[in-house]
Amino acid sequence: MEVIRVPGRPASQSFYAVAGRLLFFESSDLRLGKLIERLFAGWQLTPVSHSDQSPDVRINFFSGEKPPKIPHNLNRFEIAEGGKCYTDGANYYLAIGSALLQLEHASPITVSVWLTEDPQPEDPLLARVTSFAVCAALRRFGLFELHSAGLVHLQTEKGVLIVGPSGSGKSTLALQLAIAGWPYLSDDELLLSIVDDQVEARGFRTFFAISSETATRVGIDKIRGIETSKKMKTCFEPEVVLGSSQRSSAVPGALFFISLSGEDDTQVSRLSQADTMMRLIRACPWATYDTAIASANLNVLSKLARQTNAFELRAGRNLLQPDYASDLMSRYVGE
Repeated sequence: MEVIRVPGRPASQSFYAVAGRLLFFESSDLRLGKLIERLFAGWQLTPVSHSDQSPDVRINFFSGEKPPKIPHNLNRFEIAEGGKCYTDGANYYLAIGSALLQLEHASPITVSVWLTEDPQPEDPLLARVTSFAVCAALRRFGLFELHSAGLVHLQTEKGVLIVGPSGSGKSTLALQLAIAGWPYLSDDELLLSIVDDQVEARGFRTFFAISSETATRVGIDKIRGIETSKKMKTCFEPEVVLGSSQRSSAVPGALFFISLSGEDDTQVSRLSQADTMMRLIRACPWATYDTAIASANLNVLSKLARQTNAFELRAGRNLLQPDYASDLMSRYVGE
């Protein structure tokens, strides 16, 4: 990250590339800039040392400054992630916790983020609002986020997406498959886009985050000095810790909508295309929240539903048995 020391100028500036798009970030505070740089190190954003190209996206961060007032004449609604959105269709404000995000649909796309309190390292609000800022901008370029793990089946090379909210077991299942040798995209969030008339999935963050209980159960807390805490999730890079292969993207061939059954045995059932589409919309609330790009987002989800075989997976305790998850999933991926 470039440090700028000219009075009246941003304290830090940086360029990153993702999926052919150039993103420019700047911060009013050097410490905040370093926290953002640390955050991006765990995301699949490629640092660019310098660029003469005009950025597609500008994202500005302000710390300790008073945010602007939200106009009164905007439509207002609550979002599933616990914030409030105010929009006129093309532009919008997002208030979440003590942070405010403003997106201006211009050229370049401009996103401003105000943090009324100085964030601390590992601050979940900073990670959350920064993720919102990046994803909101990328949606304007046909890259749509999906709360899902992603892996690649070695025999068929099909992308396998495991869709579910936090606590549904998707990170644990993704870990089991990575241990079994499946290349991975992400354990939590993917970016979907249309490439050569097919939906392509791209990993958004590189690290896995699992509970200390799961880390201990599968034995990764004993590998290469992984530290676990009962209060926080264990974060690690599977490529480093497990020797698993990371892929930047894959074409999905199978979807699994996961939930925890609380039973011993895991149950898998086939879903219709209509049911698949409804579940995808629930998993991608911004496909309806963000009206400026809703049509394009829904088109990607519709194509994904037609392109894949989809299943409901009610995860039982036997899914944690060695190699069981890989064997079970392989039966359905080849359909």
